This record gives sequence, structure tokens and C-alpha cells, in this order.
Amino acid sequence: MELQGSNVSHLGVWRPEARLATRLLGWNVPAEELIHIPEHWLTFPEPEAFSHYLLGMLYVAFCAIALVGNGLVIWVFSSAKSLRTPSNVFVINLAICDFIMMLKTPIFIYNSFNLGFAMGQLGCQIFGFMGSISGIGAATTNACIAYDRYRVIARPFDSKMSIKGATMLVLMVWTYTLPWSIMPLLEVWGRFVPEGYLSSCSFDYLTDTPENHMFVLCIFICSYVIPMSLIIYFYSQIVSHVVNHEKSLKEQAKKMNVDSLRSNQQQNQTSAEIRIAKVAIGICFLFVASWTPYAVLALIGAFGNKTLLTPGVTMIPACTCKAVACLDPYVYAISHPRYRVELQKRLPWLCIKEQTASDASSVATTTSTNATTTTST
Repeated sequence: MELQGSNVSHLGVWRPEARLATRLLGWNVPAEELIHIPEHWLTFPEPEAFSHYLLGMLYVAFCAIALVGNGLVIWVFSSAKSLRTPSNVFVINLAICDFIMMLKTPIFIYNSFNLGFAMGQLGCQIFGFMGSISGIGAATTNACIAYDRYRVIARPFDSKMSIKGATMLVLMVWTYTLPWSIMPLLEVWGRFVPEGYLSSCSFDYLTDTPENHMFVLCIFICSYVIPMSLIIYFYSQIVSHVVNHEKSLKEQAKKMNVDSLRSNQQQNQTSAEIRIAKVAIGICFLFVASWTPYAVLALIGAFGNKTLLTPGVTMIPACTCKAVACLDPYVYAISHPRYRVELQKRLPWLCIKEQTASDASSVATTTSTNATTTTST
């Protein structure tokens, strides 16, 4: 593929003066690898070694936290009978996406501690491909989670989704995701190139050709705009439904001179569904907050002022995406009682003090017995 720029020959090979300029700016890049690097990054002086080492240590922490957290989610949610529900099929798939995202971090860590493009083009392609399938897969999975919550809360009388149906949706997610990762890998449309500190790789959003601009625009719409629009629509419908439903129940209860029209069981079930929806909204909010900067960065690179994209600036969205992959499993651990119960059973040394249903029943029975005894006395 021919590179743009005055320092590149018609064969796509960097001229001697470009190599000299690269050495003067301090970039630690082998001459034979220059053809794979967008010229934009090489116009900046190489970052200080301290910055590389700091990012490398940060990614070591990201890797450890995310692999442990998401590994536990995949293990517990897939093996516990009490957690084998259609909704949790999407939770497992999201954890798999986050797990894949963090499996590529050793490439970044190795590059960082070697101050640049140490693993070369092969490492770049592996990093870009894994980042693509995990990022787009997470986006579409979050849209499926929003749809599932919408069905359960806003349309409770529709037929419930089965595990088979949820599994089919997950297969559709991967069918939708893979082409956007395979095309740039094979350079059929788009490509993966180094970015920022040259220790990570992503889609090429800098090459000024109509073909590349079209690729950036299409992947922006398909991997960001469409999933985000679905997420916003489904959750807005959930909020609207809950508000209107609660309002109508209160008005009806007021007419009948009662405090509530719900039984205790109905109240508990409804509150549980709302709690799960709040967790899902939290997860999706984290996803939107982390990936929006990256989407904006890509648009600026393709259609805006490229001088805004310094190596340091581009590393910020990369770090926020990894941070969310770390946070997701711990949000579930904090807010999902049945998950904590299963963790308590399997890993008692974690000292998780979660009351099981049988424990709650036992406490209620004991309390009732003591109250009866006290009254009799």
C-alpha cells in the first residue's frame, strides 16, 4: 500500500532523509519498519523513556486486574446453575470481550519497556485485530443487554427470551463483529497501524484517501453510532415505562385508599429487575464514557485538524478503554447478590459475607419463633 508524504517514494519506501529525520527526532524504529508507520507520528519527538515505562506499569496493573476479574465472571456465571439465565448469557459474552481486550496487553507492555515498535508489524496486527473484535463485540453486546432489560421491564407480558435465543443473539454479535476486524487485518478495506507512542496499534484513521475516509466513517457508524443509538433508545424506553407505570399505580392506589397495589412478592421481583437494569445502565455508561473519546479521535484524524493528535493525547482514550474492561467485572461483584453468593461458595478465602436465601429464611423463622415465644411468655 503506498504511503502518503514527501518522504516516501512511489514504491512506499522511506527515503534516506526520512530515516535521518526519524533518528534526529529520537524514535526507536528499525528502518525496515518505517513503511508501516503513519508519517504523522514521526513528526513529533519521541516520548521520554519515563512515559513509556509509566504506561507499561499501568498496563501491567490493567492486565492483572481485568484478567482476574473477567476470568472469575466467565467461570462463575457459566458454571453456576443459579446464574444460568438468558440475561447472563450477555454478561458472559461481555466478560469474554473484556478478557480478549486484555489478552493483547502483553504486546503493549513489551513495546513500552523496549521504548517503541519492538514487536514490529506482526505484533501490531495481532494487537489491532484483538482490539477490534473486543471493542466492537463489547459495543454490540451492550446493545443486546439494553434490549434484554427493555423486554423484561417494559414488555413483561411478551414471551420471555430463552437461553437458546440469547445464544443466537450472541452468535449474531460475533457475525457482525468479525468482518470489521478481518477486513483491515487482510487490508481488504482499511488497515491496522501503530499509533501514539508506537507501542499500540489501531485502525488507520490518518491516511488521506477517499477510500480510507469511507472506511473510518463506516466503522464509526457501525461500531459506535448504531450500538450507542440502540442503548440510548432502549434505556430511555425503560425509564419512561417505569415512571409512567409507577405514576399510574399511585393514582389507582389513591383512588382505592390503599398504600400500594403490589404484593410483597411483586414488589421484591420488580425491585430486583430495576436493580439489574441499574447495573446494566452503569456498565453501558462506562462503555460510552470510555469509547466516545476514541471515536472522536478517529474522526479528527480522518476529517479534522490532525495537529491536535499528539502521541500523548492518543494514549488517553486507549487507557480509558482498558480501565473499563477492568471495572466491569467488579461492578457485577458489588451489585449482583447471586454472583457474590456463588463466589462465597467457591472462594471462601475471599471472606465475602453475603446472606443466601436459605440463611435469610432461617433468620426470618428464628425471628418469628423468638417473637412468638416472647409473646407467649
